[in-house]
Amino acid sequence: MFQLHPQLAQDCEVLCDWPLCRVLLMRDANYPWLILVPRRVDKREIYELSESDQALLLRESSRLAQGMAALFGADKMNIAALGNMVPQLHVHHIARFRSDPAWPKPVWGQAPAKPYGETELAARRLALAPLLDTGM
Repeated sequence: MFQLHPQLAQDCEVLCDWPLCRVLLMRDANYPWLILVPRRVDKREIYELSESDQALLLRESSRLAQGMAALFGADKMNIAALGNMVPQLHVHHIARFRSDPAWPKPVWGQAPAKPYGETELAARRLALAPLLDTGM
C-alpha cells in the first residue's frame, strides 16, 4: 500500500492526487516548487515503473511543468528525480527565475527554506487550483 515517505510528508503540503502521482507543494516560499510522487510501492527510479506508468509520469510531469512555467512566468523549469536524501521516487518541479536566491545554481543548500505564512499558503493553493484541476 502506498505511503508518502516521512521526509516528504514533513517538508511538503499535499495538494491533490492525479491518476499516477500525488502532487505536493514544497514548504519553501523562495521558489514555486512542486513534487510529483508516483503512488507505487517500493519504487526508487523511473525505470522501475512499468512502461505505461513511465508514459503517464512523463505526461503528468510535462503538464505540471508547462502549467507552472505559464502560471509563474518562469525563466527556466528545473525538473529532477534525485532521491539522494529520500529514496522514494519523486520528481521535483521548480520554477526558476534569474532573480531567485539561488540563480543560476541548484536550489539545494543555497538559501534557507522560507516557510509559507498561512495567507501565502492559501494564496499559493488558490493560484495553483486551475493547474491542479486538469481533468486528468
